[in-house]
Amino acid sequence: MTAAPAARPPSRTLTIGGTAYPLFLPSIRDPRLHVASVLVTIQILGQIGLHFRLSVPQILASILTCAIIEVALTFRSSKAFVWPASAMLTGNGVALILRVVGTPPDDPWNTYAWWVFAIVGGLSLLSKYVIKYRGTHVFNPSNIGLVVTFVLLGSSLVEPLDFWWAPLSDPLMVIAYVVIIGGGLLITRRLRLLALAAAFWLTLTAGVGVLAASDHCMTANWAFAPVCGFDFWRVIVTSPEVMIFLFFMITDPKTTPGGQVGRILFGFFVAVASVLLMAPQTNEFGTKVGLLAGLVLICATRPILDRLVPEPKSAADHFGPFATRVAMGKPGAGVLRGIAGIAVLVIAVFGLGVGIVAAGTPAREGASPDVGEVLNDIPHQVDPATFPAITVGKDVTDWDNTITGDGARDIVQTLAENLELENQALLRRDPSILPAIDHGDRLNEMRDRIAAATADGKATISHYDFDDISMRIRRPSGLQTGLSLGLDATGTVTEQIYDATGALVGTTTKPFDLTFAMRRATGSRWLNVAVLPAGG
Repeated sequence: MTAAPAARPPSRTLTIGGTAYPLFLPSIRDPRLHVASVLVTIQILGQIGLHFRLSVPQILASILTCAIIEVALTFRSSKAFVWPASAMLTGNGVALILRVVGTPPDDPWNTYAWWVFAIVGGLSLLSKYVIKYRGTHVFNPSNIGLVVTFVLLGSSLVEPLDFWWAPLSDPLMVIAYVVIIGGGLLITRRLRLLALAAAFWLTLTAGVGVLAASDHCMTANWAFAPVCGFDFWRVIVTSPEVMIFLFFMITDPKTTPGGQVGRILFGFFVAVASVLLMAPQTNEFGTKVGLLAGLVLICATRPILDRLVPEPKSAADHFGPFATRVAMGKPGAGVLRGIAGIAVLVIAVFGLGVGIVAAGTPAREGASPDVGEVLNDIPHQVDPATFPAITVGKDVTDWDNTITGDGARDIVQTLAENLELENQALLRRDPSILPAIDHGDRLNEMRDRIAAATADGKATISHYDFDDISMRIRRPSGLQTGLSLGLDATGTVTEQIYDATGALVGTTTKPFDLTFAMRRATGSRWLNVAVLPAGG
């Protein structure tokens, strides 16, 4: 997070064991306090209404660990007690973005995995003492600590804060935007870093626009369907998390160039690197890590950038004349050199766009199955008159007000059709049917069942008769593969066993109490993603 100004003379002392030690307390004019006020406000909003999956003990574990380490190291080197403002920002930054899978939702005082926050916060802070160049740290401490944590531990253990927090109809979300953007503009302007932030956001906006235009999609824990095209662009460039990244992470004065030209180019290159790293990703976890890793990459190459830009605060350190010289060639070199410079610039911009699209190719591989062909060619008829009354939870209607009445009944009918199509895939030993109706864990499970049926000659199919169905939101933890509906259902299931010749060899009927998870994982159709024990 944004760093410190120079220390001022101590106004107080602290006496320990008869020895007086200088005591440096923060000044109200210290920009670090202003950054802290923004982050603390966001943390409070997250706890009281934005449903951050984060607890107060987790936040304090990260902040206090960083503060204690900083006070101890500073005292060791200077024999003075210095308020650890920068360290506390590092701890707060880690806590704001880091999430540990399994943290209970809406439980602000749980102590689950608090030690993970302490370790990540402490190691993040220590990075600035270990990785240094010309007497100062190379990386933003919270940034590199988070990226290393996400890469090493993976999405089954940790995940980043979501890009999307709440709709703008939520007053707390409006307050969050006002605090982040208003505070960010005031602080970056005061630190002369507003041009850097603007260069980053404008370049990110253009780069993500190119990526979105190529039909790029990502799955996210707050969306039933993949976030694609314009929606992908809109979510990224207006994300409150991206705003925090641009105002309070890439604008750390200690890890950015000192001159105007260097800072603008730094913001530009961070955005380019972030977009290129985001492009191959198919889920929010990878997309967010790609965004954060762009800053790590450019911080690592900053010594090279420093050699290519004018000396900070020199007569040449103005971006307009610098850009003109780059585009037109050396002064007095002639019109042809100027034309060549412009041509090179145009080719570079075009090449960057092509590079972004090419980097996103892995995320677009694998065409969706022809659902219409599957539905038309394979019998799967279900009579909706057999369905019971459907209870739709308030959490569902708050999220999507179309899932009620006929909308809810249509989803139940799709579930029943999908289950009958699974039966047909088992009887035919045909796994090619499955991608049209199943996704994720359920797709893998059904493929395994078809392989087993092919191997031993016996296929067991299930016909469900529903007595009661209620809908709720299922928000998965870990790999950010998407929000799903949980259909908690009871009733009876008739299981039929067929041999290799297609002859019925056994039938059993028993009650069931299960949760069917569904989401629009590949587009408009609701797919089965899991069948779980009740409440799963």
